[in-house]
Parts: sequence; C-alpha cells; structure tokens
Amino acid sequence: MNEDIIMDVQGLNLWYGDNHALHNITLPIANRKVTSLIGPSGCGKSTLIRCFNRMNDLVSGCKVTGSILYHGQDINGPEADPVELRMKIGMVFQKPNPFPKSIYENIAYGPRVHGVKNKNELDRIVESCLHKAALWEEVKDRLHDSAMSLSGGQQQRLCIARTLAVNPEIILMDEPCSALDPIATSKIEDLIEDLKQEYCVIIVTHSMSQASRVSDYTAFMYLGDLIEFGETRQIFENPHKELTENYITGRFG
Repeated sequence: MNEDIIMDVQGLNLWYGDNHALHNITLPIANRKVTSLIGPSGCGKSTLIRCFNRMNDLVSGCKVTGSILYHGQDINGPEADPVELRMKIGMVFQKPNPFPKSIYENIAYGPRVHGVKNKNELDRIVESCLHKAALWEEVKDRLHDSAMSLSGGQQQRLCIARTLAVNPEIILMDEPCSALDPIATSKIEDLIEDLKQEYCVIIVTHSMSQASRVSDYTAFMYLGDLIEFGETRQIFENPHKELTENYITGRFG
C-alpha cells in the first residue's frame, strides 16, 4: 500500500464493560480513497468507525487501548480535542437525520457555530456544499423550505452537504444507503466516487456489491477481529483467507 496514509490504526482494542468488542485492530487508511468495512452484523464495523471520531466517548463503560494516529497524532491522546476532531472527521449516519430547519439553515448551522457570520460567505458555503453533494439543482429554488420536505435520498445528500460545510478531511458513512431505494442508493454511490477526489471516505456496508463498486480498499471483519484487508479487487477476486472467501461467496453471514 503506497498511498498517502491519513489515519493509521495500531493495535486497537475496545471494551464495552466486560465485552471485548474489538481485538487488536491494525489498519492503514489512505487519503482520497474509499475504504469499506464489511462483515456480518455484530462483527464490530460500526464500533470501529465510531472510534475514528471518538463517538464511543459517549458510551459509558467504554475503554480503548492501542492508538489511532491522525496526521501522526493519537486522537485518544491528552492533547486531542474531540470537538475539533469531529470537524475534521465528519459522520453520516444510517438513517438521514436533517435538523428540523430549512435546507439552507441545515448547512449554514455548522459554519455559524464555528464563527462564520458574513451572509455572503454563508451563501457561498451553502451553494458549494450543495453542489458537492449533487443536490443544488434539485433544491436551489427552495432553500428556505423545511429539510423535512425532502425525500429520503435527498435528506441523506443534505446530511452529506452539512458534513462538508465544516471543511472535513475524512467522511465516515455508517451504512448510508440502508434506508434508501435503489435509485437514491445509486446517487449516493455516484456521489461517493466524486467525493474521494477531495476527501477520504470510510464506509460501513452490508452490501457486497456496494463495497465492490465504490471502494478502493476493503477490510473484512468477523467477531471483533480484522480478518483481511487489501485492495478491493484482490479481496473480492482472490482473498487470502478462507473465512473471507466464505463470507464473500455467501456461505455464511
């Protein structure tokens, strides 16, 4: 793997109370590439992705050992600021969760919180992010309508635009298409392809076909272990581990 590594996971373990949920995970994440996490339900995919912007801090009884280096700094170290970290590493959830505000205000909210007051600058950010999320042409004439009036697929793209508004480097997506129909899913997949020109994207997906379509690298997880990691084509066409092959070919999971 000769890519520019933006995040480097080294010997990561995580416990929820007595439950040892992640076991000694070591995983490099390349910048401006899409990395997919696959594996059966309960294998630790979502737990791992939530480590990347410290969302597990919000879970009582959670303990983490090992390191996650982001630009060489351990994100769990004493100098790390979780608020600043979550600006640089944004999250898009399984179910679209727009704020109960206008389309415009959903995107302007983050920049405002971080000190942007100038209306022209906010207008520029809103338009730019909607363009990047492939939503501008659909909503440009109703920016002040409620975000709740959008379709599910549009709401998910709005949530992606909202994430982009605070200028992240990494975008985490936890099964972003699971609540969407095939047409909306196709639009999100096209968008992911565009986003990797500027951002690192890490996606959790249950869909083997989605992982093979959108990702450059794939990590297969099982029962809290990272079984195999490599270029997506190699993982799907020539897996090194029998367990990986059995999962990809549908023999279990």
